[in-house]
Amino acid sequence: MRLLLDECVPRRLRRELSEHEVRTVPEMGWAAKENGELLQLASNLLFDVFITVDQRLSYQQDVTRSSIAVVVLVAKRNKIEFLLPLVPELRRVLREIQPGKVYRVGV
Repeated sequence: MRLLLDECVPRRLRRELSEHEVRTVPEMGWAAKENGELLQLASNLLFDVFITVDQRLSYQQDVTRSSIAVVVLVAKRNKIEFLLPLVPELRRVLREIQPGKVYRVGV
């Protein structure tokens, strides 16, 4: 599965998802792009999932028309030590992911 980590997600999280092809927004040259444009770019390049900690994204973007799924990691902070405990649930969600849906992990 092809995953795209938002720039607000620590890059170190990719180590926990080594069974997937993981890229970051900065790595793709898309830093500072707006969420709608990011989702469109990611869909065009056949990413399956966009992972973010931006809880507003699911309210600001209509993901239902997209060929990509969005996973919002819900933690106190976007530091790796707060996100690592969410990895088992994230892996479970990724096994059941469907395009055009938003999943909240850590609620």
